[in-house]
This record gives sequence, C-alpha cells and structure tokens, in this order.
Amino acid sequence: MDNLCASCGSEGQNGQTQYLVFQSGADCSLLKHSGPVAVPFRGNLNKDTTVSRLPVTGGMRIKPPLCQQRSILKENSVDNAPRVMIVEDDERLATLTSDYLSANGLSVTVVSNGNEAIRRIPAEQPDIVVLDLMLPGADGLTVCREVRRQYRNPILMLTARTDDMDQILGLEMGADDYVAKPVKPRLLLARVRALLRRIEPDAESPPSRLEFGSLVIDNSAREVILDGQSVEMTSAEYDLLWLLASHAGTVLSRETIFERLRGIQYDGQDRSIDVRISRIRPKVGDDPDNPRRIKTVRSKGYLFVADINAG
Repeated sequence: MDNLCASCGSEGQNGQTQYLVFQSGADCSLLKHSGPVAVPFRGNLNKDTTVSRLPVTGGMRIKPPLCQQRSILKENSVDNAPRVMIVEDDERLATLTSDYLSANGLSVTVVSNGNEAIRRIPAEQPDIVVLDLMLPGADGLTVCREVRRQYRNPILMLTARTDDMDQILGLEMGADDYVAKPVKPRLLLARVRALLRRIEPDAESPPSRLEFGSLVIDNSAREVILDGQSVEMTSAEYDLLWLLASHAGTVLSRETIFERLRGIQYDGQDRSIDVRISRIRPKVGDDPDNPRRIKTVRSKGYLFVADINAG
C-alpha cells in the first residue's frame, strides 16, 4: 500500500507508526465520501469496530487528513456519550469546537441555521445545546425562546460581546449559562460538563421531595408543582430553586450559589443569579415586588422561607 489516504487520496508523510484500517468504511464529513479509513491506534477503539492492521513498509506510513481524524472520533464515540448540539453558523468555529468536544468523549451534532435548530432541538432532545446568538434564520434568542416549552435540558449561550445586556437577555429567554467569544475550548468544555452534571441523577443520595404548603419540589422527577399544577422551569432555574429550598431558613450568598451551581468564583458583577431569582419568584407564587418565599437579604444573599404564613 502506498502513502495515499485510503479514503480521499491525500498524501501521507514519512514515519514509523503503524496504523489501523476500518474495513466497514466511515463517512468523510469534509469531502462527503466513504471508504476504508486509515487511522492511528489510540488504545480506546470502540469494541464494536472492525479493524485490521495496515502493514508498514519502507518506513512509509499514512498520516490521516483532518477528514479522517473526524471519522476516528466518530467511530470511537461511545453510544451513551452525552449528546451535544452546537448551533453555530461559523463553519470554522463549529468544526474546531465539535472536534475538541468529540475528542473529550462527547457526541456532537452541528446545526448552522436558527430555523433548523428550532425544528431539531425538540425533536432530538440533545443532552445540552451550545447556542450562538448571531445565526441565519432565527437568531439565538428566538431559538432559545421557541424551544423552551419542549426542551428542558441545559442551553449554553455563546455571546459575541461581554456586554451584560446580551447575557441578561439570554438568561431571560431561558439559557442556563453563557460563554463569551472568542471561545476558549477548555473553558467551554468545563462549562458543558458542569451543566451536564446538573442533570445527572445523584447515585449517592435517594430521590428527595420537598413540600412547602401548595409548593412541591420533586427532585427525583426534577419537577415543581404549585397548587397541583406542574410549573415550567429551565434546568438552571430548577437547580437554583432546589439549592435554595434544600437550605430553607439559611441565607445563601451569591458566592456560595455560584460555586455550587457553576463551579466558579463569583466575580462580584455577574447578574445571572439575580435574573433567575426574578424569573423563579412568580413561578412559585411569590410576589416579585414584595417577596415572601424567596427573600433578598441585603449584602448577604438569598433566603428561602419554608413557612410563609409563620409569624
């Protein structure tokens, strides 16, 4: 075998590494063809993948082009890997982000149009959506607003600016978190993993249910019920409500809330917690102008009141 790519004929380079060839073929996401794909052995091939060794002769080896590197990531993905949908029209950024997340064990789908995202997110129910604000068709804020009634998993917004208005609007439309561009891959991965941890069942603790009069918070079903009716909440709103309610009677500082929910330190300026509190209050029957269930304790944080009729 010569030094040409088994799929697309790209020229290889000299070297000593042995490679494996996928006999079943793998779709080339870049050049839109399929065929046997030569890839380096990485030691974590999917057990269901059929492979055979490629003999190395004359010190010549195949160096897989980018298209095949994507194929190996696709072949190596675990069936139950968390599913990420990236909604981003910048092809280069979408490709780099997709490859990085895939290399770190996530199953990634890319959508480049806002209208398509509105159709596909409720239909496919990915574990998390990474959503850009500026999109052809419907913009990111519209996508977020439109899908929220049918999609309860986390939405991570990508904002082009660090302006508070972009971030606040995204949170008000139902986003769970945001990352400012230019995107740092490690930071994005950390945020994605933190959001995914929120929806994982806690194997160490039994399912919990909290009741405060007509307000019921069922952590096993991640459901809030008020006066016998289910209340719509984003995953970020639910997580914040559960954190406050499970510490009823205790003032939680913004620093504590940030560390518990986002895994980062509070910078003293972020308004996302305040925005979520303002959205949660009317949903749990609280008066936004004179709150009795979730109180703001000046210079300290927030207090969830278990019995609003006491005293």
